Amino acid sequence: MTAKSAAAAARATMYGYPRQGQGRELKKAIEGYWKGRVDADALRATATELRRTNWRQLAEAGIHEVPTGDFSCYDHVLDTSVMVGAIPERHRAAVEADALDGYFAMARGTQDAAPLEMTKWFDTNYHYLVPELGPDSAFTADSTQQVAALGQALALGLTARPVLVSPVTYLLLAKPAPGVAADFDPLTLLDRLLPVYAQVLTDLRTAGAEWVQLDEPALVQDRTPAELNAAARAYRDLGGLTDRPKLLVASYFDRLGDALPVLAKAPVEGLALDFTEAAAANLDALAAVGGLPGKRLVAGVVNGRNIWVNDLEKSLATLGTLLGLADRVDVAASCSLLHVPLDATAERDIEPQILRWLAFARQKTAEIVTLAKGLGGGTDTIAAELAANRADLASRAGSALTHDPAVRARTAAVTATDGRRSQPYPERAAAQRAHLRLPLLPTTTIGSFPQTTELRTARADLRAGRIDSAGYEDRIRAEIGEVISFQEKTGLDVLVHGEAERNDMVQYFAEQLTGYLATQHGWVQSYGTRYVRPPILAGDISRPEAMTVRWTTYAQSLTTKPVKGMLTGPVTILAWSFVRDDQPLADTARQVALALRDEVNDLEAAGTSVIQVDEPALRETLPLRACDHPEYLAWATEAFRLTTAGVRPDTQIHTHMCYAEFGDIVQAIDDLDADVISLEAARSHMRVARELAGHGYPREAGPGVYDIHSPRVPGADEAAALLRRGLEAIPAERLWVNPDCGLKTRAWPETRASLENLVTAARTVRTELSAS
Repeated sequence: MTAKSAAAAARATMYGYPRQGQGRELKKAIEGYWKGRVDADALRATATELRRTNWRQLAEAGIHEVPTGDFSCYDHVLDTSVMVGAIPERHRAAVEADALDGYFAMARGTQDAAPLEMTKWFDTNYHYLVPELGPDSAFTADSTQQVAALGQALALGLTARPVLVSPVTYLLLAKPAPGVAADFDPLTLLDRLLPVYAQVLTDLRTAGAEWVQLDEPALVQDRTPAELNAAARAYRDLGGLTDRPKLLVASYFDRLGDALPVLAKAPVEGLALDFTEAAAANLDALAAVGGLPGKRLVAGVVNGRNIWVNDLEKSLATLGTLLGLADRVDVAASCSLLHVPLDATAERDIEPQILRWLAFARQKTAEIVTLAKGLGGGTDTIAAELAANRADLASRAGSALTHDPAVRARTAAVTATDGRRSQPYPERAAAQRAHLRLPLLPTTTIGSFPQTTELRTARADLRAGRIDSAGYEDRIRAEIGEVISFQEKTGLDVLVHGEAERNDMVQYFAEQLTGYLATQHGWVQSYGTRYVRPPILAGDISRPEAMTVRWTTYAQSLTTKPVKGMLTGPVTILAWSFVRDDQPLADTARQVALALRDEVNDLEAAGTSVIQVDEPALRETLPLRACDHPEYLAWATEAFRLTTAGVRPDTQIHTHMCYAEFGDIVQAIDDLDADVISLEAARSHMRVARELAGHGYPREAGPGVYDIHSPRVPGADEAAALLRRGLEAIPAERLWVNPDCGLKTRAWPETRASLENLVTAARTVRTELSAS
């Protein structure tokens, strides 16, 4: 096909779409089901209607091929485990008794069975449920869910493409099941898994699928020759099936690198590549392999992970370069739109001109359609859209919101000394022990306590004008008093104020910093039914006044025990925001760090002796390619030290990380120079403690003994057993006892019982240590 005919054939397509609905109907239905207010049929009906709504909106907007199988009631990787029959033995009876309850049991756990481990989906803030596999794992095909979704879309008269996690990426995401040797490689199960995928593809073909998308994000990471050979073998076998749909292999989040030649030669009909995060690299690699003659190329030229309007002329230039490199070039976002909010037009509190800088899922859909139209019919067909786009880009570039000379001058004046504590850790540790006088195995929590219905109601009443600021603050004071009282009675050693005043750990700070925009309806799924509203970092950052000192100081006035000041770190503020794309991330991180440094210094001046600066996203934001790690880790750790290095030696700096793989950033954790780090460890059975010990980590650490992302209450014996495992790696004088993460999403009854058991476990193990 000529470049001209490839352009004329261009179509708009989509990898995936937000699941929740305009009013988060899915979240409400699922949580209603868990609480017994919604039955299974009503939940399924809500899910079905949301899928139909999404498909109709996409089709009406001009998307020629809608995705199916991207919708999930909890997680698409968990859905894949169900599709291939990879059900953990401890959940098998529950799944067989009731498929829906068993599904949620795998996600959330039960009192008798722990859930699947949860971790970050590559370098995003979406969490997936980790498949558990072993040498005895058996797979069976169950394509019921995928076939049903396809049938619903086809019944609406739509062209639909099922989307599946590929067998290679699925196995690369999996981990050894509990009790299986840690060095077991799930990829050795590929030959056992491929016949199951072959059956699913056959079922989808029978149901009417012309194309099926196999997602391969794992191949944008560094892969060994053996892993690349496994990918080649997988597509040789699947591509060689005689009765199957056409296969579109999709990669995103970064460049394919050595995997591109493998996939280009594979017997599949199409590839989908990311031309936003790695445009130049993927373009060069595609040209180097001679393009994709006779194949379909889906070009992801609209950023699926950020919310700024697309530069349409730049994207059209990229698309024009791709013509001639494939038999057909289609237009898409760089990845599923799962990672952005639904519709910018719902925002009423953002200035209309600034709102035109933003593109959520519906606006990105329009951009994709416009680009496909322009590619196929020429720029004259989209002249009005191009003119409006140029005006919007110019408006943003010239706005006073984006440039503050004072902020830039302060950032430019930063020196290396600003990022170093005044004394080395051993001297600081001695000063902190003398000042804080904590027991062996000190107990604490990560920061937040349950956000009760009363708290949420009070916040809504304040926004609606039903109560005034004084009434709202009275409610916050009462909540802080209850939280402090509970912690003292329970016997925790280092307390927190509970963060009753905070709606979200990033949004709370964003609303008090210059340069940020907040949304009212910009919900994005983090995991399961947990949705967040990432704020929009639009301009230069500064802190006009103290943000946390008032409530921390009030909490400290209620107790003689130390109360931690609680801040979100600069990297996490960036990672959980939609960041500006008009300057390097390192520059933005430095601005945020300086604003937080002022807050840290004010907390210390107000008498706060323990200050926690959370950085759960340090690992999440790690680039997917190892060659890109050093530059990122250099500025990320510098930003943390710049935030915390101005305090006295006897002020104890904590940090916290959760729900990610930490083994490959232990040196960076060390480089933060925090005095204490708390980390998720319950679901991974204290693996991180062993990783810290293997590195020779010299400071104090609190690997979690209570999994807060499950409603189950761990017994004191269970917590004590985890604590003993932690002691195998970390000396008692450096080991803390804490939950995995904050308690915001939990209910008070389970929180009380779990923390009481945690304190009991710590006391039990202290007694054992004193007796040994």
